[in-house]
Amino acid sequence: MAAAAGWFLKRGIEPGERVAFSLNSSADYLCAVLGAARVGIIPVSLNTTLLARERDALITDANPAISILDDAMLANVVAGPKAEMAPFPLTRPMHFTSGTTGRPKGVTTGIWDEDTARAAFNDEVSVWNYGPTDLHMVNSPMYHTVAIRLSMVALLSRGSLAILPRYDAHVALDALRTLRPSSAFFVPTHLHRLLALPELGEHEIFDSLRLLTHAGAACPPVLKRAAIARVRENSLFEFYGSTEGQFTLCSTQEWLERPGTVGRARSGRRLSIVPVEGGGGSDGEAVGTIWCDVPSFARFSYFNNPSATEAAWNGDAFSVGDLGSLDADGYLYLNGRRSDLIISGGVNVYPAEVEGALMEIEGIGEICVFGRDDPDWGQRVCAAVVPSGSVTTEQLFDAARRVVAPYKRPKEFHLTASLPVGPTGKVLRDRVAEHLGLT
Repeated sequence: MAAAAGWFLKRGIEPGERVAFSLNSSADYLCAVLGAARVGIIPVSLNTTLLARERDALITDANPAISILDDAMLANVVAGPKAEMAPFPLTRPMHFTSGTTGRPKGVTTGIWDEDTARAAFNDEVSVWNYGPTDLHMVNSPMYHTVAIRLSMVALLSRGSLAILPRYDAHVALDALRTLRPSSAFFVPTHLHRLLALPELGEHEIFDSLRLLTHAGAACPPVLKRAAIARVRENSLFEFYGSTEGQFTLCSTQEWLERPGTVGRARSGRRLSIVPVEGGGGSDGEAVGTIWCDVPSFARFSYFNNPSATEAAWNGDAFSVGDLGSLDADGYLYLNGRRSDLIISGGVNVYPAEVEGALMEIEGIGEICVFGRDDPDWGQRVCAAVVPSGSVTTEQLFDAARRVVAPYKRPKEFHLTASLPVGPTGKVLRDRVAEHLGLT
């Protein structure tokens, strides 16, 4: 990573500037990201499954000093002259997320001084307790916030990494059996595929894991209990968070005592609920927007978007618009993500963004993108289309391949004569499935 830091500095890239990456997971990728962050250059991590036009739009928005988009260029980066680096990253990688309007927003912490950087690093270490004897297994792609964050803290705690270039349940099972990692992170979709493998022994236990974490989407209780049965006692942990920041942590025992909870506030944080009209939890707790007071090192802004940044913060507390309730002991229960957010395979999909892209397809008059429950993906992306001419679902599937990335692409198209609308003419997304006769 010192070589990567030197390569960036030699090119005249200064602290506070950005470097964009769109690459698959690898040791070189992680070293380049860490090298940049440890000299105050902000890495911008982009989803490699984006179409070129989608990726290029984000690159334009981020305005990086340079973009690293292929392995040949990455090889040059990690072969640069070594440079002095701070002991800890002076920034977090910038990731893009989307609001309900569909406009992508870059989440950045800016540049920290060394004391703040140390506090941010110690905050992660205090939760996960990585050390020199750990081997952390990386299943999710490193362009995801969780994957890169846990990889960085494990490596800088002198642990080792086992990196899967892409997730394959068979490969993951083999790695768990042969490499015997001490920790791993799975989104529920990956966990479901692993535990559904026919070659998995009926009573096989992944006893090397001291820590198995999951997040990114709702985990069905049957899957959660199946995972608990495959690891050592109290080694399964769930956390709730977002690209913007971390909210909660939940141990095995806490979940067994309070099924459905995502835990209590992480250390140094405080949760609160701003009730919404008509909201009420299963036990009478108020349901509302989740807010989280955070330490100063956990503050973020949306890059070049001051209005969105202002809307996200209230003093030292931020919200991403998710809804939930708190019980008397401070345990959080989620009652729904942002009203139109679809979480498919642990990845956020924003209907407005997908609708905007699909409306370019000839033959679409109106469209509404919505999510349906899926046993594998958690939710699958669907689209209801009012045709403006002669168009078939086969033509829609074919055209969609040209305008949106695979993870955002509808798995179902439904042709309909109309969409349900409210008094103001706004499409009622939560009633589309019923309108189509799917519920």
